[in-house]
Amino acid sequence: MGKKKIIVVDDEPDILDIISTNLKNAGYETAAASGGAPALKLIEKEKPDLVLLDLMMPEPDGLEVCKILKANEKTAHIPIIMVTAREEEVDRLLGFELGADDYITKPFSVRELVLRVRAVLRRGGRVEGKDSKSLFLQVGDVRMDKASHTVWVGDKKKEFTLLEFRLLDEFMSHPGRVFSRDQLLDKVWGYNAEIFSRTVDTHIQRLRTKLGKAGDMIETVRGVGYRLKEGQEYVS
Repeated sequence: MGKKKIIVVDDEPDILDIISTNLKNAGYETAAASGGAPALKLIEKEKPDLVLLDLMMPEPDGLEVCKILKANEKTAHIPIIMVTAREEEVDRLLGFELGADDYITKPFSVRELVLRVRAVLRRGGRVEGKDSKSLFLQVGDVRMDKASHTVWVGDKKKEFTLLEFRLLDEFMSHPGRVFSRDQLLDKVWGYNAEIFSRTVDTHIQRLRTKLGKAGDMIETVRGVGYRLKEGQEYVS
């Protein structure tokens, strides 16, 4: 397999150069964009494996770029790591609500950046666990094809971000099992990052909304976490 391609987006040339150089040294292919508008054009053209996206740029800023990418079915699957000097919780949560996969604040070490990139790419490119042989799952009207990362509700194909897909996969692969927020962070996000437990709640809500009436199958277990309701028909 060829090198994974990463697009780095930042309006500071020095930051672009430092990040790009270190990612190349770590074995990745990189391309750079110096703002939101050129980034959108480059991402659409190159179809990268991951985007490192700065928040604080001239319009469109990083949050708007993230929103645009996640709303486009051609780019919604591309993982995004937000890179920013902001440390406020509200900015971090907003990034996750828009579909970002991870978040790193400046200043950061090169080693930390590379580890986060590897973790996001790893969890996006594998089907793991003892249930990985079950590439097709069905719960009621919801059908999942793991191989093509496709989900249907009834006869309608639904678009999910990578994290939403992994959450749904975890629930459908383990019907009736209760997951705590910490367990979901570990299993879906892939490692113990600085991610607030409310991030799980946000993604669960987005997942339920996209599933429509079928979203009721994801049940809140008060004081514990979430589970897929039992009593449905499960096919693997």
